Amino acid sequence: MTAFSLDPAQPAWRAELRTLAEQRLRPLAEKGEPGRVNRALVTQLGQLGLLDRLFTSGALELCLMRESLAYACTEAETALALQGLGAHPVHAYGTPAQRARWLPGVRAGTTVSAFALTEPDAGSDAAALSLAAEPDGPSGWRLTGEKCWISNAPEADFYTVFARTAPGAGARGVTAFLVPADRSGLTGTPLDMLSPHPIGTLAFDAVPVTEADLLGEADRGFRVAMGTLNLFRPSVGAFAVGMAQAALDATLAHTAGRDAFGGRLKDLQAVSHQVAEMALRTEAARLMVYSAATAYDEGAPDVPKRAAMAKLLATETAQYVVDAAVQLHGARALCRGHLLEHLYREVRAPRIYEGASEVQRGIIAKELYATVEAP
Repeated sequence: MTAFSLDPAQPAWRAELRTLAEQRLRPLAEKGEPGRVNRALVTQLGQLGLLDRLFTSGALELCLMRESLAYACTEAETALALQGLGAHPVHAYGTPAQRARWLPGVRAGTTVSAFALTEPDAGSDAAALSLAAEPDGPSGWRLTGEKCWISNAPEADFYTVFARTAPGAGARGVTAFLVPADRSGLTGTPLDMLSPHPIGTLAFDAVPVTEADLLGEADRGFRVAMGTLNLFRPSVGAFAVGMAQAALDATLAHTAGRDAFGGRLKDLQAVSHQVAEMALRTEAARLMVYSAATAYDEGAPDVPKRAAMAKLLATETAQYVVDAAVQLHGARALCRGHLLEHLYREVRAPRIYEGASEVQRGIIAKELYATVEAP
């Protein structure tokens, strides 16, 4: 794979998006109700043309969007990412009828999508999911079971749902379905989480689905899930890089202007070296994210490994940088409403969702050993 480099227009676009997020999106985010889908914010993302770019951009541009929005408005970044995560399977694997029915609304921000993979007993081990798709006639199924920690649930307009059509077959027996929210037997409950995003559980009580609801082929849904995650995992890293950069910039401003011990905080070697380490790790994570996204766009064979590396390094880095920033700011950073108080709550979840850090290490090791010939 050739080394990537950003076109000169891309950093400028990234700066433009930061300003847009601060001036147009953050005010709408601040008016939103914690734990609820902010439809006004989603609609504004559509009106600005950002949701449409989810389906016309490559992985690198997706990373630039998520990093830029995360820097100035994490709520806008998350709203954009969830639209992409829930609707990408429809875009990539859906029928012409499914795409025509659902994607225009997703692009416009008037239709909210969701990606329903995780279950109470099948989080990191996604292949072990147990939501049952039991045969119902010659071309239908009934979905029975539960999904948990589903972003945008229970308020989404449709869900990309992964269910087991072949018991005991592991990843080979999973099928992806497009399930409208108003389908009979489907209910949901919101959850109150550390960071107040819209997230909840879904209960399936013999929910009817047919071949017209299939996304891809029956029993091949795990490929749909992993194809989606391989695209979005580097951009989760970009989300983390955006937060890390925001925390770093806040720390630079604070330590340069804060009087302490007869001088400025930045003049203390312990502080300046800490800030240097924060900057070093943030830039390293950014470069790995961009590299993984470029690999995806070029169709490189090692995308799963690179995507896992990018997601792992960037999310762990963001946790470190935000925590260090809180320490250097002191108690003020823990006050409700402070940027770092907000980032401290936001930064924890990305190390878990779309494959926890431990899962990413497992993927990396598996991909590495696949290249080693057995003695």
